[in-house]
Parts: sequence; structure tokens; C-alpha cells
Amino acid sequence: MTARLLRRFLHVVFPMNCRTCDQALADDPVPFFCQRCWNRIEPIRSPSCSRCAHPFPSPHALAYSPEHLCGPCRKHPPAYHRAWTPYAYQSPLKEAIGLLKYRGKTHLAPALAHLIAQTHPAPSNVDVLIAVPLHPDRLREREYNQALLLAHHLGRQWNLPVLIDVLRRTKPTTPQTSLTRRERLKNLRRCFAVATPSVIEGKTTLLVDDVFTTGTTVNECAKALRKAGAEAVYVQTLARMRAHE
Repeated sequence: MTARLLRRFLHVVFPMNCRTCDQALADDPVPFFCQRCWNRIEPIRSPSCSRCAHPFPSPHALAYSPEHLCGPCRKHPPAYHRAWTPYAYQSPLKEAIGLLKYRGKTHLAPALAHLIAQTHPAPSNVDVLIAVPLHPDRLREREYNQALLLAHHLGRQWNLPVLIDVLRRTKPTTPQTSLTRRERLKNLRRCFAVATPSVIEGKTTLLVDDVFTTGTTVNECAKALRKAGAEAVYVQTLARMRAHE
């Protein structure tokens, strides 16, 4: 019996509703979601900053300057070379990330990684993937790192190695979404370190995380990687959340 047929059988025995539309699932090509809702996930189409991928409100923003940077990137250039975030943090992707991140539904990771891979071909100039790490206390509490799961499946799709336990979070931090910009910067300052610099020295690395809010987390990671000798640091996240002011 194939996995899909097995899920159909289980839905008959144990009825389940789609986490977005709440309609009963007869089939779920992606766990917990009906095909109709999953098909609503579409990439951001508007032009964006060539550094951090922040979407511009005008569809003509890059007509005369394709490499135009947003105000924050001009004022405070990030430590990473470029970031890609293909989707907005909205339903049903928002529910899917929440299930993966907070409810232990780790079998969503392959489908979420596939969403990234279908918008971004394997980066030819990248040597290794590195997931944004959790502090050991948070990792023990959650029992897995959702960013590492995404990196693992991306690595398989892109045929790129994933480095584990090279980049470390050295102190526990308050969740970024509850803080102001000033507090976010202070919260994450010098809380990442590279355990074995020789592993990344001279390499081009791609940082992987689930959600891009202000970019503070990935920027601090990039600082640590570049200080340890990385040749270049790029960033790949799944969804962009509207930043808190």
C-alpha cells in the first residue's frame, strides 16, 4: 500500500479536517492540508531589494535600477551577501510552519523544503548549507531544530552538504517577534559562535531558517560565519513575516 493510499484509509478510520479551511480531508498530498488550500501558496511577485529581498510596494520599483537597495540595507548593509525569501508568512503557509515549529509535525518538512526548491534552483556557487541553530536549552525542550530539518531536505534536493553543530547559539534569547528593533539587536548581539572555523574557512555558505522577520538573526549568524573565515554568506528562508516596528 502506498503512503497516499494509506493516508486515505486513515482518513476514513480517523477523520481529519484541513488545518486551513476546516473541511474534511479525503486525501492530503501534503499532511494536514487539502490540495485546494495548499495550491493557494504562491511566491511573492513584487520586485524586491536585491540584498535582503524586502518587497517594494511599486511594481516599477526596479525599472531603472535593478540592483536598488531598500532604505535599511543602504543605511546598515547586512553581513550576508544576499537573502532569498520566496513566500509571505500568511495562511496556509503560516499554519504549516506553526505545525512544524511548535506542534512536532516534522513530516511537513519535506513539503516545505520543496516549496523553497521549486522557486530557487540549486545555487551553483554555494559549498555548504548551515541551519540557524537553537540554544541547547530550546533544543532539549523542542527536541528538534525546524531550520535543520529544512536544511536537510534542501540539501538532498540540491545535492549539497549540510554542516551540523558548526554554528552554535551560545546564550538563550527572548523570541524575536516580541521585541522592538532596538531590543532585537541587543537580544542577539554576540550570541552566535563558530565551533570549528577550519570547516567553513574559504567556503561560501547558505544559512537556512524558516521565517525572515527583520533579518537580525541571520545577520548575526552571518557576522559570526564571516569572522570565522567564510568567503561569503547567503541566506535562504521560507517565509517573510511583516516586521514589528
